[in-house]
Amino acid sequence: MPPPDPPSILSANALCRRRPVALLLLLVSLLLSLLFWGCPRITVWQDPLSAREHLQLGAAYEKKGEFEAALREYHQAAREIPLAHLFLGNVYFQTRQFTQAETHYRRAIAERPDHPQAYNNLAWMFLQNRTNLQEARALAARGLELAAPDQAGTYRDTLDRIDQALRQDR
Repeated sequence: MPPPDPPSILSANALCRRRPVALLLLLVSLLLSLLFWGCPRITVWQDPLSAREHLQLGAAYEKKGEFEAALREYHQAAREIPLAHLFLGNVYFQTRQFTQAETHYRRAIAERPDHPQAYNNLAWMFLQNRTNLQEARALAARGLELAAPDQAGTYRDTLDRIDQALRQDR
């Protein structure tokens, strides 16, 4: 039987082979700990939904009567889709927040002056509240001018009801 290697030679050989691996592991763990805990991190959050998806989600919430959630989604959509102000106006009208409704209907008109529904909805709100009937008539008339022929009936109805209210007020 051969004599065993002296312990000091065996330990030195093993240590030489293990030292680079141990140092590498120590260095990697130190760098990872600095990366995750020692350095400040900046997180950029990007909304996963598009403006159109926010608009659709708002419509779903509105249909279910969840108006706060609908408003939140419509406000998100309004950043990129001007017509979302029409939907905001509709929800504010439904929740009897008429000042906000008027603001958003007017913004929809300003940003999309070719869209008849904002004119009609603002005119309808004035009619329902029996305020600004002269302006309501002008708005309804403009909405009717802009309406497609297959939608003219709805706009004509609003104008006729405003004319009736004006006759009653005389």
